[in-house]
Formats: sequence, structure tokens, C-alpha cells
Amino acid sequence: MPIRAVISDFGGVLTSPLLGAFARFQEDTGVTLEQLGAAIASGAGRLGGRNPLFELECGRISEGRFLEILGDELEPIRGERPALHRFGETYFDGLDPNDEMIAEMRSLAGRGYRMAILTNNVREWEPIWRAMLPVDEIFELVVDSSVVGMRKPDAEIYELTLERLGGIDPGACLFIDDTEVNCEAAAALGIQAVHLRDNAQAIAEIRSALDE
Repeated sequence: MPIRAVISDFGGVLTSPLLGAFARFQEDTGVTLEQLGAAIASGAGRLGGRNPLFELECGRISEGRFLEILGDELEPIRGERPALHRFGETYFDGLDPNDEMIAEMRSLAGRGYRMAILTNNVREWEPIWRAMLPVDEIFELVVDSSVVGMRKPDAEIYELTLERLGGIDPGACLFIDDTEVNCEAAAALGIQAVHLRDNAQAIAEIRSALDE
């Protein structure tokens, strides 16, 4: 079945790798990735066992509440309460537009493919990430986890994306993401998936899939 629609992740695909964002967060706050992970894991106890990051990405808690939980959990770990008020800004300070992949997406839009973004994101961050690239020039649809209340790799968010593309057949879609489990979830629904490890590899696989 020929591909008619291309669905792209945002962070790590249309931007530089997300590790850069976490490195910048660590540099600015002094909080290590291990401490951040431990705080998120222990913070689940404040939300009835639900992961605070997942709740944030599904829009069920605000960024302010998420940062309150992180601060409460990090304070005993670090012996002081870290300054987290610029969490979103610091995160995006560590990301740059992935110009090569953006150019590829623009080319595909120009060739008539239907274009969508499917992103796990934070509601309060939308003005920041949309300002990073020409979203509306390239993509006709954005499905943001924090707006729709579901997140990758849950099947429902992929199904919602297909529905919003007019009920397009999964086999007519190509999905690109930098997280393998998200690609596996798409593939389980019959969507062709490209796991981006670097630009050259991903672009070659995208072009091969579209040429088949």
C-alpha cells in the first residue's frame, strides 16, 4: 500500500537529541538525571501511583504541580530544594531545530503527502516549541498528548491521529520517532515506522519506504 501520510514526532526528530535538553537542565539546576528519575519515581506516591511525568504529558496535572512534586522529592535527595521555576525554558535551551529533518518534512509536504506531528508534550510549553520551527507551514495536523489526554506509546493516541487524518488506513502512514518503543507501538497497529538514530539513517529509511 503506498504511503499517503507522514507522522513525525517533535522532540528528538525535528529537534536535536533530547539528551542535550537534559544535559542543559543538569547544568543549570545541578540535578542529575539519576536524581530526576528517582524524584519522578517516588513522586508517583503523591498521585496514587501514577507517574508524574506521564500525568503532566497527558495534561492531568499542571507544570506547576509537577514542579512542586519534583521539588518536594528532590529536597531530601539533595539536601536543598533546587530552583525549578525555569524548567521548561531550561529544557528548550538545550534543544536546536533539526534543520536537515525539517527540510525533509518540508519536501514531503511539497510532494503532496499529508503531514502530521504526534508529540508527547506539556501544555504550558506549546508556545516555546511551536516557535522553534514552521509547524503550520509544513504540518496540517498536530496531536499533542497534553491536549488530547493520552500519550505514546498507548495505542489510543495513534488511533486518534489516524482518525483525525480522515480515517486513513494505518498501512498508508509512515511514522518517525526517536524512541524505539513508540515505533514498536505504531508498527503493532500496522503503521510503518522509522526509528531515528541519526539523520542519514532515518532519511534513507523514509525515502526507501516512500519509494516502495
